[in-house]
Amino acid sequence: MTQAKTKPITFDEYLAHDDGTDKCYELINGELIEVPPETEENAYRAFSLLMALSKFIDIRRLKVQKLEVEVPALPGMPSNRQPDLTVLDEGHIEEMAAINQMAIRFSMNPPLMVVEVVSPYGGRSDANYRRDYEDKRQQYQQLGIPEYWIIDPTAQQVTVLVLVDGQYQSSVFKETQMIVSTTFPELEVIAKDVLLV
Repeated sequence: MTQAKTKPITFDEYLAHDDGTDKCYELINGELIEVPPETEENAYRAFSLLMALSKFIDIRRLKVQKLEVEVPALPGMPSNRQPDLTVLDEGHIEEMAAINQMAIRFSMNPPLMVVEVVSPYGGRSDANYRRDYEDKRQQYQQLGIPEYWIIDPTAQQVTVLVLVDGQYQSSVFKETQMIVSTTFPELEVIAKDVLLV
């Protein structure tokens, strides 16, 4: 007996998908793949940065998780990402209200900044490391996101990637170093403030 192949779903169908659970999914090659939910520690780190940003950015433009970002579907990679923290531009609020979805689509400007907190890993070949340092970096760069932060509790460092002529240039911040953001130069936060739980 052969099993019928299911029809691949589109990004629109993915956004409309509701199986009545709180499960998280990635859309890979038209198939929903369940992924583990974010840890409370990672959410806390993202929230700490949100608090620092909220001093000069409208809180409605700061989203911790639960926001879909449509990204280039590179081979073997999802066509959606849910950054730990996303900074929207002013137009996104109205655009998302118009489509009644918490999603940044290709038809919209890219987010101003995305932040990912790396889950624990055992080395550079570990999937958690590769996902944030390689896969997401490549997708966010192609999407044209001006600034991408990688908060890495394992290495105890924050990597800030800034888009320069279509390529990310990186700077690493540790311990009591003040993190430098070109997108938000008024931001005053030191590395350990977003690394510690």
